[in-house]
Amino acid sequence: MPVKRLRVILAVLVNICLVRGHPEFPELSAQPRHVHISTGESTDTITVTWSTVNYTAESIVLIGKGTLDSRFEGSSKLFVDGGSLKNSQWIHTVTLRNLQSGQDYMYSVGSSLGWSSLFRMRVPKSGTDWSPTIALFGDMGNENAVSLPYLQTGAENQLYDMIIHVGDFAYDMYEDNATRGDLFMEQIEPIASTIPYMTCPGNHEHHYNFSNYKARFTMPQDNGRMFYTFTVGPVRFFSVSTEYYYYYLEDGMVTDQYIWLQDQLQKANSKEAREKHPWLVIFGHRPMYCSNTDHDDCTKFETRTRVGFAPFFNMGLEPLMSKYGVDLALWAHEHSYERLLPLYDRKIMPGPDPESPYTEPRAPVHITSGSAGCREKHDNFVPDPPAWSAFRSADYGFTVMQVANRTHLHLQQLSAEKDLQVIDEFWLIKHEHSAYQHQARMFLVTIIDPFYMHSSTMLLFTLKLSLLMLACVCLYTLLKANFRLLAHRGNLYSKVFHV
Repeated sequence: MPVKRLRVILAVLVNICLVRGHPEFPELSAQPRHVHISTGESTDTITVTWSTVNYTAESIVLIGKGTLDSRFEGSSKLFVDGGSLKNSQWIHTVTLRNLQSGQDYMYSVGSSLGWSSLFRMRVPKSGTDWSPTIALFGDMGNENAVSLPYLQTGAENQLYDMIIHVGDFAYDMYEDNATRGDLFMEQIEPIASTIPYMTCPGNHEHHYNFSNYKARFTMPQDNGRMFYTFTVGPVRFFSVSTEYYYYYLEDGMVTDQYIWLQDQLQKANSKEAREKHPWLVIFGHRPMYCSNTDHDDCTKFETRTRVGFAPFFNMGLEPLMSKYGVDLALWAHEHSYERLLPLYDRKIMPGPDPESPYTEPRAPVHITSGSAGCREKHDNFVPDPPAWSAFRSADYGFTVMQVANRTHLHLQQLSAEKDLQVIDEFWLIKHEHSAYQHQARMFLVTIIDPFYMHSSTMLLFTLKLSLLMLACVCLYTLLKANFRLLAHRGNLYSKVFHV
């Protein structure tokens, strides 16, 4: 054995002994964990992400159908949590290219310091003439994750081609110096290592400027912006961050996202693009409409994500969805399930036959699916739903979307409390995918609406409005008195000068 190689081996052995013999030195942990995959920039690419506590010089995926005969390399970056302990870990990403459509692969991730167990993944089919089945939900935590075992079983049995998690993870990933986030990533690994696990941020990810979310999940062409687009079969999805309307407004990302979405929707709604991907589906965390009682933004008459910011109400997303013909909008945040009738500007816009409102609808259809299960449990509904609310349930569960073809899309809500009983389902049927014919308008603040008078919200608003009016009257009276005093003094001085 060469002397140089012997010296290296001896040095490594000495370092290992020193580390183990001195408790002040941390133990080496280079074993891969939290393995999950997402779709890449094209249909034949998959991005694999995992974590190690310590640095490894290599980020490798070994993959193959029978034997692991292909090797892909990537990179890693250090993530330091914002908590008091400043816990750190290395996030590894590797992009797998030129994979065969619809094929099963076995793979392992790691480095020369340690390898993961053997995982199995199925690459989504390429092209647009196939029928993907997608499980979607939001608000699943580390505790009370009622839907998790069913999702794990479904992924293992290849019932789903993809998962879409519509915000709010772990409750919360930053807690306990991000160890809760680590536990949650372990919980979803049996799902997310098998099929693409697509995401968007929710309000529970906002801590430390969404750093846990940005570090742990790798989405196609996201680059830390938290908005992106991708295609699956005949569907083009748009993932948006509704949280830009509520957090860190000073960084201008809400404007960047709006401009990006407008540009992407315009391209997707072109004749050529819609021939390839006729279905346009948008998903984000906070819904534009809901009939819950928790006083969140969607329970107010005008929501930021829908109409934009007062007083000019610019950068609202609903006009964009109408202008470019978005077919379906998927939300979470409310810990419940709610299906709406086709809706624009709070007006029901069914198809030509009112008895079949989801056949050729004249506006997007909104679904809220935020009942996967978390420690905050359920959100209640108002007793008398508005006319646009077609079905509501507080059961824990998740939604399954099957894209039958270019004209038919099937959605079901499965109850985890009733052993995956289908508690709601409907067909969305559209033979022509195009922009809706809605008249653009200037959004105005509406003071009174019968639906919102059931709770204390209206009383509180009226009280605030009364105080504001009282302050205006007082200010007017004070200014008026001062003007009269100045006028009186001016008149007095003029009289003295005249004398």
